[in-house]
Amino acid sequence: MKLSKRAIDGLRYKGKGGHYVWDDDLAGFGLRVNPSGRKSFVVTFRLKGCQRFHTLGRYGEMTPDQARTKAMKTLYKARQGEDPKAGRIAAERQPLITDLADRYQREHAEPKKRVSTARQDLQTWRKHVLPTLGKRRIADITRDDVAKLHHSLRAKPYVANRVLALISKAFNLSELWGWRPDGTNPCRHLKRFKEKMRERFLSQGELRRLAEELRGAEYERTESPFSLAMIWLLIYTGCRSSEIRKLRWAEVDFGRSCLRLAESKSGEKVVQLNSQAVEILRSLKRDPKNPFVIQGLKPGTHLSGLNGPWRRIRKKAGIEDVRLHDLRHTFASFGASAGLSLPVIGSLLGHTQAATTQRYAHLSSDPVREAAEAIGAKLAEAVGA
Repeated sequence: MKLSKRAIDGLRYKGKGGHYVWDDDLAGFGLRVNPSGRKSFVVTFRLKGCQRFHTLGRYGEMTPDQARTKAMKTLYKARQGEDPKAGRIAAERQPLITDLADRYQREHAEPKKRVSTARQDLQTWRKHVLPTLGKRRIADITRDDVAKLHHSLRAKPYVANRVLALISKAFNLSELWGWRPDGTNPCRHLKRFKEKMRERFLSQGELRRLAEELRGAEYERTESPFSLAMIWLLIYTGCRSSEIRKLRWAEVDFGRSCLRLAESKSGEKVVQLNSQAVEILRSLKRDPKNPFVIQGLKPGTHLSGLNGPWRRIRKKAGIEDVRLHDLRHTFASFGASAGLSLPVIGSLLGHTQAATTQRYAHLSSDPVREAAEAIGAKLAEAVGA
């Protein structure tokens, strides 16, 4: 029988197991009829002494002429000693984006990043990358794929740029691991969205109201003394919230009035303490069984979070838009207004790049302007103006 459309349409399943009908014109080319009625084109050949069966495609999705042409190519490759299944098997074994995410976390994020940062990377994979690209092969991802994902997050520029940075680093590693050819990172030439840096500093009036609410909460005992102490320390040190929340007594050096942080966003870090911060630390009750300065509710733990107390206190102070991190900005802004240089402020905050401190440059203009006025007055006096 010649496998034509008319002949195939008239075929019905017969017997048990696979029902095969072979083409009279092309040896090895046939059709498999399943009990369900589904029909698939097949080709059979011998390779290395073994009989092989290879499915070409389903009838309906492929015409008899298309199947015949594909069968001829397959049989030709088999005669040359090439296994037509080898390419498909190799493609099926190519790693997916899910594999890249797993290896990235296991071999890069977890051993080389802070625990919180590695956790953020994992959330980025799960929330933004894997739902869209997870089942795709690493070798198949194009610049257009990444650009579409990045563009879909344009309403949140910060998130979109973090996703792009994560994918870029992961694909650099995929080249190192031999999963993609060198120089094929699909993130190349993609531009990040412009991010508007938040600059929220407390004014003297706002800071005064905040201090009044902190003292009131301490007097009325409406908040934990450790929660209040943490807020005071954030005001007087400019530290990040996690640095104070996880601070251990072993990291407090009263002799040299400093904190010797074993871990921070920028690695090991020394924080110089003013007398106000030292006084707050000395006032805190120490538990010999708890290594943490800011004690949590459970024995031996640090405070889990400050959202509740901070939300209540800032509401009473009328500064509901202020984040805890803005206390760090406020510390820097008061330093700039006092005439401190940007490198000094950056050193106090633990910045590793000068560009990070540059956001406070405009705040230091007042003392510089005052200095210019003072010099101008002296010069005017000298020239008799």
